[in-house]
Amino acid sequence: MTEQTLGDLSMALGDLHRVLRRKANLWVGTVALPDAQVEVLRLVQRQPGISVREAAERLGTAANTVSTLVGELTSAGLLSRERDPADRRTVRLDLTDAARERIAAYAQHRRDLLAAALAELDVDDREQLLAAVPALSRLADHATTPRRAEPASRACPPVR
Repeated sequence: MTEQTLGDLSMALGDLHRVLRRKANLWVGTVALPDAQVEVLRLVQRQPGISVREAAERLGTAANTVSTLVGELTSAGLLSRERDPADRRTVRLDLTDAARERIAAYAQHRRDLLAAALAELDVDDREQLLAAVPALSRLADHATTPRRAEPASRACPPVR
């Protein structure tokens, strides 16, 4: 894979993310949350009861940064904090009903927007994109795992 191809892929994925996010927020009628807050909400949605420390490790960021984000989301009524009964020093996180409703509405509108955009593509493009979904999911999983960045020339073998 070339530097140009990696750049093109990165740009296309970023553009798609931004367009879907912006339009979905307009449809839902909410002010867009900062990406960092969205990442915390998505993580708590996937792992209810996660601690702030565990969230920081998973997100690859400092615990005090996550603690600030959690405070903002709690103030906004989107996260709840509960002391862990087994270890009172640990705070466990969960989504509030308001967060679940917001996430569900947002996700539905993103799906609708994506379906409408896909309908504009020809059949071959749609089939190629749908076939790429498992690989894109694995790519997201690998990209989420904290590791030292390597130059693209060593990290990614050429595509033939």
